[in-house]
Amino acid sequence: MNDALNAPPPGPAARNLPPWLSLDGAVAVVTGGGTHLGLAMATALAELGASVYLLGRRAEVVQASAQALQARGLQAHAVGGDAADEAAMEQIVQDIQRRHGRLDVMVCNAGGAFGTQMAPNISVADLEATLRLNVTTTLVSAQTAARAMMARRQGAIITIGSLHATLGSDPRLYAPGFKRSTQSYHASKGAILNLTRALACELAQYNITVNCISPGQIPKPSLDDFTRENFRNNVPLGRLGVPSDLAGAVALFATASGRWITGQNLTVDGGWSAW
Repeated sequence: MNDALNAPPPGPAARNLPPWLSLDGAVAVVTGGGTHLGLAMATALAELGASVYLLGRRAEVVQASAQALQARGLQAHAVGGDAADEAAMEQIVQDIQRRHGRLDVMVCNAGGAFGTQMAPNISVADLEATLRLNVTTTLVSAQTAARAMMARRQGAIITIGSLHATLGSDPRLYAPGFKRSTQSYHASKGAILNLTRALACELAQYNITVNCISPGQIPKPSLDDFTRENFRNNVPLGRLGVPSDLAGAVALFATASGRWITGQNLTVDGGWSAW
């Protein structure tokens, strides 16, 4: 599947975007880019003209998603890899640089959670595994991208937090037995938020911006009706989010329109946190 890295780059699609929004000629990587939020953000970057690499551990998933974007005439490529594996990420980014001579955007989206137990029965092993899945993948992908961006003294790194990076979750909103976000997930997303600020301060000298997007309730179709309705009632805008609701946020941080924004967290939650 990594043959995509060795193929000649496709020609750019015609665009009519202002320069502060266009990503024509830019190269982006989205970790966890094959499904749900990652795929939505990868799609948005490709629609703005970027050549986008969808990276994920499940080769068949990222391959199918990349092919679907290619069928629309967008520049998309599938790459298999673990975003927590430093050596693998370094090799992937080096291959991309050899092909394009640049890396402009890294979206550190890969993540998830382990465990189902709530306090006071949280497993330390689940906490450590969740931290690796979220925080380690963010640090590895961000630092690998930064090393590639430093020489050109430009680039945008985008991390993914959560509504639960700053708020707890109300167990009354969930159907009985629903596997809601554990405290391990909350802790890992909170860590990403402050890691973003720290990276932004360190990398500013290289003109690299680092910002965080914190999505609200953007459920997958499998969410039960009871929980879905409770969530909807807690959103001032009156509806749950859909993956494409992140398109504007990722465009802001990835393009020149956000070039004087760094170290920030943008919560995209329909107003949930404003009540």
